[in-house]
Amino acid sequence: MIYLDYQATTPLAQEARDAMLRWLDGPDGVGFGNPHSSHKLGRSSAAAVELARDRVAALFPAGGTVIFTSGATEAINLAIRGTAGKGAVAFSATEHSAVSDTARAAGKSHELAVGEDGICIADQDLATDTRMIAVMQVNNEIGTVQPTLEWHRRAKEANALYLCDAVQAYGKMQVTGADLIAVSAHKFHGPKGVGALWVRDGLELNAVQTGGGQEHGIRSGTLSPALCAGFGAAAKLAQEMMVQDAEHIEKLWHRARDLFSDWELNGSADARWHGNLNVRREGLDVARLMSDVRDVCFSAGSACASGSGRPSHVLRAIGLEDTQAKSSIRLGFGRYTTLEQIEEAALKINTAAAAQEV
Repeated sequence: MIYLDYQATTPLAQEARDAMLRWLDGPDGVGFGNPHSSHKLGRSSAAAVELARDRVAALFPAGGTVIFTSGATEAINLAIRGTAGKGAVAFSATEHSAVSDTARAAGKSHELAVGEDGICIADQDLATDTRMIAVMQVNNEIGTVQPTLEWHRRAKEANALYLCDAVQAYGKMQVTGADLIAVSAHKFHGPKGVGALWVRDGLELNAVQTGGGQEHGIRSGTLSPALCAGFGAAAKLAQEMMVQDAEHIEKLWHRARDLFSDWELNGSADARWHGNLNVRREGLDVARLMSDVRDVCFSAGSACASGSGRPSHVLRAIGLEDTQAKSSIRLGFGRYTTLEQIEEAALKINTAAAAQEV
């Protein structure tokens, strides 16, 4: 099996798994304590959580607080709902549904336009009632890297908050400044079920769920030391390997581009994370292709929207017709992908796609 769906999730790093095991020990072990308890086992678990928090914080801008959550979706909900007030949330047309659906549900919202390359230009007009701007750093479907520094500046000028979904960027590139940043551990070789919201110093959030008041009184619920430890280990490893990972992915990208040279690229070729190759082929039946190439894991869109039968809202936002969007595939690769896997997958996909044209 060849795995090329790194935007959906990434393989768990051995270092993250090892870090988690101690905190999964049973009744004869020492790692099962509640990190919010005051006895010895609780304090030991709490120390593991705080070590993880420091490791996760090291990949964020200086001057902020890391709040652990169950993932990026909860982090985004906390950011949008925890700052609720008068005004609207403006979000790019290619945002993840965790942002767009939450913004619509939480109150008034406005959609920001993107170009054919997927870039959301920061000099477009903003509604006067904008209280928050949400533009992700790297798009999960087409890999477009947004001008987040410009959007942060624009938000300051508009006296609005800037929320950045950095799920696809964290651990792979420098995460740029914002007021609020959401990330998820399983997108960079950490465990599923844990994420974080980074909150800049001086910004106060309202709790959106009541309970025990854990996580600075903002996010209630007992933390999992094992998940936090895995998150922290993955963050530490990503920091150590960021340059090496990027160089490896560049090699994979250039080879993949050669192998799929007769496919049309979706999104920007330049302002793009090169671990994401989203391409289309006229007349392609993607459902049939995926059935014919079952030993290669790739995507016809985001994992969150797969099975809906609807064309990708991201591909439609950059101007593709429904038929073009439905003839597109996404290949995602990273640290543990080999050049040989890219070449074998390309041969299988290209062969199956060519067979449809006969």
